Amino acid sequence: MTELTPLSDALLRWLPEQRWFGGKNRDLSEVSTRDAVTLLDGDPKLVHAVLRTPDGEYQLLVGRRRELPEHLAHARIGEVDGFVYYEAVHDTELMRRLLELIAEDTWVGGIHFAPEPGAQIVPSQRARPVGAEQSNTSVIYGQDYILKLFRRVVVGPNPDLQLHRALQSVGCKHIARPLGAITDEFVVLGILQEFLSGAAEGWAMATASVRDLMAEADLHAAEVGGDFAGESFRLGQSVAEVHADLRRALGGGQEGPERLYEAVQAMHRRLDTVLADVPELARYEPALRAVFEEARNGPSVVDVQFIHGDLHLGQVLRTATGWKLIDFEGEPAAPLAERNALRSPLRDVAGMLRSFDYAAQQLLVGNPADHQLEVRAREWTARNRDAFCDGYAEVGADPREQGPLLRALELDKAVYEVAYEHGNRPDWLTVPLASIARITAGED
Repeated sequence: MTELTPLSDALLRWLPEQRWFGGKNRDLSEVSTRDAVTLLDGDPKLVHAVLRTPDGEYQLLVGRRRELPEHLAHARIGEVDGFVYYEAVHDTELMRRLLELIAEDTWVGGIHFAPEPGAQIVPSQRARPVGAEQSNTSVIYGQDYILKLFRRVVVGPNPDLQLHRALQSVGCKHIARPLGAITDEFVVLGILQEFLSGAAEGWAMATASVRDLMAEADLHAAEVGGDFAGESFRLGQSVAEVHADLRRALGGGQEGPERLYEAVQAMHRRLDTVLADVPELARYEPALRAVFEEARNGPSVVDVQFIHGDLHLGQVLRTATGWKLIDFEGEPAAPLAERNALRSPLRDVAGMLRSFDYAAQQLLVGNPADHQLEVRAREWTARNRDAFCDGYAEVGADPREQGPLLRALELDKAVYEVAYEHGNRPDWLTVPLASIARITAGED
């Protein structure tokens, strides 16, 4: 029993309402507190908790106050014995404590708050949480630091921390420098990095370019002032340089036909699962399976290495000095073993190519069909896909030289997107379905 045990009923109601909680689509039958460690005593009080649920274990920072200020009312969890308990990531006073602990290289109740070697942390920065996140939560400190807190508690090597450290060791210029970590034995709970103040998100830049194009009645993508192709080319170069740095830091290898066979079988299994839930996909099944089988008949060996694992325009930032890749955690819903496995760098390329398509199509979702706008969206997508691959080929092997495998990986990603949109955003289902139709028809 811990201090938070009396909060169990309140947590049963509160957890399913949180965007980061993976079990929000199912009835939550029980929740318990595995560990509760006091990080700051008094009023306010800060407690680090690990919650057990049927969906797995989650990290939660809990604040406790006798009186909850109005600006924290939205974070309220419940009340016990005259004290109000709330989610502490919204409390600037309590979040400063985490930065202080990292700067001091401190152990508290089995949790290690540690700076990276050579990092000098100034703990007097004001904290503010980042909004609109899904699986994790981040806190920004002033203009210097950002702390990413992993909500799911997963035992084992954390690819986000490992890959950032590896890239830092070889002087990679396309990452935010790792500055510290919060760990609990074999679990990484958080990563502190430099905050890229003033950086622009790739998704925002790309969609602004699409809007510029669609606002022009007669100009082609190359003629519009907001043309994104130059940035796509530089982004391709940056991704290839990160792949090269990962190989230099951690090595790589080659895998034969057996592993390729397994990868294609996994594509078929994913398709089987999604077909059972999304009947709209059925008309494309024969063409999808044919593309998957074509990939099986490709090269006898495939280069594999550590990769980003969940690359898209929302995972890249444009700074004054170039593109930065962020969040090397991989697909959060994927098993840890898969996220730590050596894989083809073409998976990252395929993810980015799919993201270009989403950026172009998102303005069409929910609007009446407009043939001219659809043509312009496809033009934008094709131009930026080509530019990205051209940039990648300036540094590494041209991904288009492995066309069958790249197409299969793109379509596998699109099948995943069909499942996601069907379950979360039905109005967006047309985006991956239209892409599947084009790719299987040889139009992309």
